[in-house]
Amino acid sequence: MTLRSILLLSAAATLLAGPALAQDAQTTELGEVVVTGSQVRQPPAYAGGQVATGGRVGMFGSQDVMDTPFAVTSYTGELARNQQARSVGDVLQNDPVVRVTKGFGNFQELYVIRGFPVYSDDMTYNGLYGVLPRQYVASELVERVEVFHGPTAFLNGAAPGGSAIGGAINLTPKRAGSAPLNRLTAGWDGGDALYAAADFSRRFGVDNEWGGRLNVAARDGETTIDRENRELQVLGLGFDRRGDRARFSADLGWQNHRINAPRPTVTPNGAIPTAPSADINFAQPWTYTDEEQLFGVVRGEFDVSDDITVWAALGGRSGKEDNVLANPNANPDGSLTAYRFDNVREDHVFSADVGVRFDVTTGSVDHRIVASASQVQLRSENAYAFSNFSGFASNLYAPVDVAPPAPDFFVGGDLDDPLTTERSRASSFAIADQMSFLDGRLLATVGARYQEIETGAYDYSTGAKGSGYEGDAVTPAFAVVFKPSDRISLYANYAEALVPGKTAPTVVNGTPVANAGEVLDPFRGEQVEAGVKYDAGTFGATLNVFRVVLASETFDPVTRIYAADGEQENRGIELSVYGEPVEGLRILGGVALLDTEIPSRDSAIGVPNFQTNLNVEWDVAALSGLTVEGRVVHTGPQAVSATVDLDSWTRFDAGVRYAFEAGDRPVTLRARVENLADENQWVAVGGYPGSNYLTLGAPRTFRVSISTDF
Repeated sequence: MTLRSILLLSAAATLLAGPALAQDAQTTELGEVVVTGSQVRQPPAYAGGQVATGGRVGMFGSQDVMDTPFAVTSYTGELARNQQARSVGDVLQNDPVVRVTKGFGNFQELYVIRGFPVYSDDMTYNGLYGVLPRQYVASELVERVEVFHGPTAFLNGAAPGGSAIGGAINLTPKRAGSAPLNRLTAGWDGGDALYAAADFSRRFGVDNEWGGRLNVAARDGETTIDRENRELQVLGLGFDRRGDRARFSADLGWQNHRINAPRPTVTPNGAIPTAPSADINFAQPWTYTDEEQLFGVVRGEFDVSDDITVWAALGGRSGKEDNVLANPNANPDGSLTAYRFDNVREDHVFSADVGVRFDVTTGSVDHRIVASASQVQLRSENAYAFSNFSGFASNLYAPVDVAPPAPDFFVGGDLDDPLTTERSRASSFAIADQMSFLDGRLLATVGARYQEIETGAYDYSTGAKGSGYEGDAVTPAFAVVFKPSDRISLYANYAEALVPGKTAPTVVNGTPVANAGEVLDPFRGEQVEAGVKYDAGTFGATLNVFRVVLASETFDPVTRIYAADGEQENRGIELSVYGEPVEGLRILGGVALLDTEIPSRDSAIGVPNFQTNLNVEWDVAALSGLTVEGRVVHTGPQAVSATVDLDSWTRFDAGVRYAFEAGDRPVTLRARVENLADENQWVAVGGYPGSNYLTLGAPRTFRVSISTDF
């Protein structure tokens, strides 16, 4: 570990552990009372502790799964900790509907839900868009990973990055529990990488209504991929107030993430080359990606009366990125060609949300009326430089290191002083009525969101304003839930999506884009979904069918024009299961079937027709505290082009943990291996619309950690 990481962790432990240990243990505990519709409080965990009983549903706040007319799953911090998850992407490996890939030309974690991408910078943090780190979010910053299936423009507003069509992801910050917490964790992260983390929390004040929690973590060292070195430092600080009428939270996060010689994605030329050894690294040694982000959110709500609640939230992010990359094209025999690509980026984001919720009864019908207004503003400064596109040669199976070519062939802006190249503002107002009939057995929701979107692109070298878009739209939503019994919910919904127009990229698959920098008009999509949910108290399941339609984006290599062309229609069936059906036996997983249609194409690039996940945990009765776990992840064939498909792939993971006491202190040992069979396989196609780059799966990776609470 670096000296900086050690000092960071030591300072946190010294500042917090001392007063924490000296604090009187005889405190009055204030239990977490969940208020349906709260914008601050979270639903409790479900049986087994791996998922929650509900999650945030946009402007409606926290809702129980059985009352929500959409498919939602909320993964807990306990699950992430037990699986030694490093990032949000590791947590989402448990979701049968989600697949994790990489961004276009960079190392952004990118998530595919129902066949559509969700960029990491389109996730919400405690309900606000735009404030999370763009490329990667460390798991230490997160208490819940809430996955919402389907368009969310009505619930959250249009995602500023132009994704969140097939679904959305909300991350909730960590909160101080009723009991004091002092937790230290150290581990080996595979390869020669080490890991250390500290987690401290306290409640204080009258009846312990105030809480504070600090998380510090660091990872450093070479990964299981040859010559790839990662360095990560994370700091998360959160405060909250649990009052009878006033509730408040404030969160601040800092993340510094660098990868040296990151293994790139590969764009195939025709047939797909055989996957090389999973631990090989065909990155050039001079490549790297470096990102530092500072972000925060303040949110509060106040009960004006028993029937009226108002809320407000403010957030922001200031981040910078610096990359030197060389993503290759690959021939069927494994020979590679690549060129150098440098880019820098600085983002400044402001995000806000205000609203009011009031309950009223008319006759036999109970109404919950919600009105909300939100705005997200982005200013982005960018510059780039390419080396000669004729590039240099290497090989997938026997990489060749070359001297870094000069990035002076195709240049946009000043890498040392980038100009503003993008501005956007998305403003919206929404109103909805959630109606309850038949003593809560029938729930109906109707509402709409009015949105105004302004986007503008500016010349990289001069700062002069180029193309832009100003417009507005209304996205309605209708939904119904019928509960014939306490265990069953039938639901259906219709929702529309609104996507801000994307800026045409500079290069696609090595070809310069003729209309680079042009801002496309916003896209509109729609979804129809119906399903059934089952809750036995210790075991739950959701089964649904859906249809999502959205304008598709294409790049014509002849005209070199990037544009919206036709529609993409995704239809599917999803089954998710979770819980602890038998004491000591926990299951989590499901199946997703997808069928896509795009005019003039057989199927969408990178959309598998079949996905399944199953994770099983078993507490060994013969040895108290011992738990064994296994997981299988399978993805069906994916289109790489109109004539080429990627074969299906399967990965097996396994883990074991042992909890015991040492010196009257709880200790947990965890060991885990991912890609148990050490398979060499391509695991994803694309992620960015119209691109077909391939991601090579990680090799067999062992992780070991020890945690203690004191």
